[in-house]
Amino acid sequence: MSSILVATTNPGKVAEYQAILSDTGIRLLGLPEVGVEFEVDESGLTFEENARLKARAYAEASGWLTLADDSGLCVDALGGAPGIFSARYGPDPSSRIERLLAEMAEVPDERRTARFVCVIALAAPGGETQAFEGVCEGHIARRPRGTHGFGYDPVFYLPEYDQTMAELPLSLKNEISHRARAAAHLKAWLADNFS
Repeated sequence: MSSILVATTNPGKVAEYQAILSDTGIRLLGLPEVGVEFEVDESGLTFEENARLKARAYAEASGWLTLADDSGLCVDALGGAPGIFSARYGPDPSSRIERLLAEMAEVPDERRTARFVCVIALAAPGGETQAFEGVCEGHIARRPRGTHGFGYDPVFYLPEYDQTMAELPLSLKNEISHRARAAAHLKAWLADNFS
């Protein structure tokens, strides 16, 4: 069985990717399993640059084919913010949502468009790096709704479902999310190029 390193110390994220790639026969490992214990400075200006930086750094350090991702929320009325700073928009998830809603308070409903973006990078040690992007379009709700999901999910409204991401069943979220869409591109590439 072939293995790929996932650039995370979070076993939940490894499990999420393992579920997405379950029918490929590829085994996924987290950073602690290969003894890599440093953090990569995400100094890129885009999700793709940050994903590539992490994938390359961990591939070189470990000698393993490495998968890394970067993702966030881009709000049109805020010029694309919080964007690559989504996780640093406040000290915790509720603070980030409060700040977002405060900044959007005067924005009319028709201008509350936003998207979740995820870029997954796959780097070979000393070799090429591939990148796969997934986007999920929606709007910013006026107040949080739902208890599923995490991050900005409670205020990310999907008009076609008349629900926020945090109200959707997990099975549906895992089909339509930005991460699921990026992972579908990754999976197709692996099917064609990896044995």
